[in-house]
Amino acid sequence: METPVKYMCCVLVFLVSMSIAGLNGVEGTGYYYGPCGKHDIEKEAEKLEPCTYAAQHWRAPVSESCCTVMEKKVKNPACLCAVLFSQTAYNAGVRPEIAVSIPKRCNIVDRPVGYKCGGTIRILY
Repeated sequence: METPVKYMCCVLVFLVSMSIAGLNGVEGTGYYYGPCGKHDIEKEAEKLEPCTYAAQHWRAPVSESCCTVMEKKVKNPACLCAVLFSQTAYNAGVRPEIAVSIPKRCNIVDRPVGYKCGGTIRILY
């Protein structure tokens, strides 16, 4: 009779520990986070503030600070696309079809040429 009690205690301890882990946000998969990982897309969009004017006008000069930020963003094209279609970018007047030309305008060598953003816009430049 003592063995089933030990077994029940082990099961109870396991369930309690898993419940605590779940409440603390411990997840078993990497798919829990979005395209920017643990980073908030709206906050990532705010980092591209130096690129706002260049993302609104085809022929606008691209600042050095914009190119520096963009060089980091092109390493994760899924995150870059999510940022370009974010509410923050929309509110700032960013036009994604123009914004995807910024990596070429900055002469970034390792840019994601041909990557498809949102099913409609490709990074062709």
